[in-house]
Amino acid sequence: MIFLYRRAFKKFVKKQTRAFQLVIEDETETIKSSPDIGEAKKGDLSGFRVYKFKFQRQEYLIAYKVQSDNMVFYMIGTHENFYRELKQYIKEVE
Repeated sequence: MIFLYRRAFKKFVKKQTRAFQLVIEDETETIKSSPDIGEAKKGDLSGFRVYKFKFQRQEYLIAYKVQSDNMVFYMIGTHENFYRELKQYIKEVE
């Protein structure tokens, strides 16, 4: 399987502390080993899965999509306005 990272995902990770970057890396490895771990979305976001994890008492979400032989990590962020920003990002990219 090929793993791809969208610009929004990379940009968020780059701005974080090294400790948080390592946590994000561990969480993405968890997703890679078990792609069905995230919650499947419906409606506008059908086809997407969202995986939730906590870091320093703050909940973060990772949006990703599995397409045939590819897994694409679209976005990561806090819960506040996450789905709205994800929908907006999808409109811009696709």
